[in-house]
Amino acid sequence: MNDTPSDSASPGPIAAPGGDRATPPVVAVIGVGLIGGSVALAARARLGATVVAWDPDPASLRTAVERGAVDVAAESPAEAVGKADVVFVAAPLGAVGDTVALVLAAAGPDTVVTDVGSTKADVAARFSRDGRFVGGHPLAGAETAGITHARDDLFEQAAWYLTPEGTTTGTLYERLHRLLTGLGARPLAIDAAAHDRAMAGISHLPHIVANVLVSHVSGALDPDEPLPAIGPSFRDATRVAGAHPALWADIYLANAPALLGAIEDASARLVHARTLIERGDRDGLVAWQRQVAREREALQAAGPDPGPTTELRVAVTNRPGVMADIALALGRAGIGISDLTLSPSPDNTAGVVGLWVDAGEAQAAAALVQALGFPVTPG
Repeated sequence: MNDTPSDSASPGPIAAPGGDRATPPVVAVIGVGLIGGSVALAARARLGATVVAWDPDPASLRTAVERGAVDVAAESPAEAVGKADVVFVAAPLGAVGDTVALVLAAAGPDTVVTDVGSTKADVAARFSRDGRFVGGHPLAGAETAGITHARDDLFEQAAWYLTPEGTTTGTLYERLHRLLTGLGARPLAIDAAAHDRAMAGISHLPHIVANVLVSHVSGALDPDEPLPAIGPSFRDATRVAGAHPALWADIYLANAPALLGAIEDASARLVHARTLIERGDRDGLVAWQRQVAREREALQAAGPDPGPTTELRVAVTNRPGVMADIALALGRAGIGISDLTLSPSPDNTAGVVGLWVDAGEAQAAAALVQALGFPVTPG
């Protein structure tokens, strides 16, 4: 398998993408479990896409066809991606890297390839030289798994992280971005390493803590006493305990550096709570509770809140990484791009990027883009 970029010529960062934007896309899905199957269902239902899929489990692939998620069941990943505009690799986390390499080797120069794995640094580094690959991670899922639980509204208003690199082909990023918004998602660009640090805290550490809580309570109970009634606080805090053992073992290991740091920090905070209790420091405990309440409120308010959008038109030169620079600058500030267009100049040396952002964030977005050296005007 070849991790290097294709030798075939690919379009420039802001060159017009092949095909009519109104033409329904051909979407390839590699792996038709909950996420891959939901991508397939949403692409067909919402975009009128032709979906070609492959899965190592023939039974899952047959079910995907029977459910109307897939138009064509391919006999191999290479066959699935041959004519695709966009490829989603929804393989198990431990197999994502090798599967992406296989797909890139078979895909054409004008095909954008993404994955849906919950860790991004390793795969982003491995394929950073190939402008066709953009790492992705939808913040959507369920406690159930498999194609039988897939649905076409799974990504409605869900954040979908993208990790473009300096080599990312701008037109391919635009195509992927527009397709994800068509699925109902809200794409947000983020650095791969920053993504993994964030996921360690808001997703992976909570699973560790839930497991620990269950084991702690189970081990602390007297086996000769009747089990106590489980209250809502414990149920809520441990809802994800023990979920999908093989999947979560792979996630813990794939994000080990960031997760180990999160565990160390959480351990220190537990020690702080223990110290306050040992000292009988009621004022300290009250202050701690109040501080955490404020922090939780701020975190809750940071979620997506769709509202009216404003268009910003950005004049750019045609160079590698221009779209990644813009998208990541906005992503670091938590500003999502609800829609994206690229209009190249006749000689393809420059162009205009149209960005639709939340109206309340338009001024901040314009300032961030101008700080990169790009002129910005209202649409």
